[in-house]
Amino acid sequence: MDPQLAEALSTLTTGIYVLTVSTGDQHHGMSSSWVTQVSGDPPLLMAAVDQRHFSHGLIERQGVFGLNVVGKNSKALEDYFFSSAARRPDNLAPFAYELGTTGVPLLTQAMAAFECRVVSRYPAGDHTLFVASIVTAIVRQHDQPLTSLDLPYVYVGTVVPRQRN
Repeated sequence: MDPQLAEALSTLTTGIYVLTVSTGDQHHGMSSSWVTQVSGDPPLLMAAVDQRHFSHGLIERQGVFGLNVVGKNSKALEDYFFSSAARRPDNLAPFAYELGTTGVPLLTQAMAAFECRVVSRYPAGDHTLFVASIVTAIVRQHDQPLTSLDLPYVYVGTVVPRQRN
C-alpha cells in the first residue's frame, strides 16, 4: 500500500473489538476494528471481515457472530487476539466466556458484548460486510472503549505502525 495512503487511512478512528464465532466445540475470536452501527430502527451493526480469515467462513455458514467491545481495562484482549498466539482455529481458552442463545461466545472480560444475527452481506474488495441484527446486548463494566488511537499500530487492510508526533 502506498505509504501516503496508509498514513491518511490511519487517521480514521475506529473502535477495537473481538469478533467471536463458533462451530460445534470450536470457539474462535479475532481482533476487529472495522465495525460500526448502520441503523437505529432497527438497530443494526456492520462488521467487515477479511475473506481469507478463519472467522469469515464460520460467519458465512452459521450466520451469527459475537462482537465484544474492548475497553481500556480489558486491553489484554486486543494484545492477545492481535498476537500470533491467537492465530489458530480454537483460540478462546485463555479467556472466560459464555455462550449466547445463538451459540456464539461472549467474552466476560469485554466491557460490552453483542450477540448478532446476519441479515445481509455485501462483498467489498477482499472483505465482506456483514450487517447484523442484535439478538442480545450486555454491558459488563463501565469503562472507556479502546480505539485505534490507543494502539501503536493500525489496521488499514494491512497493519502499519501508527505515525506519532
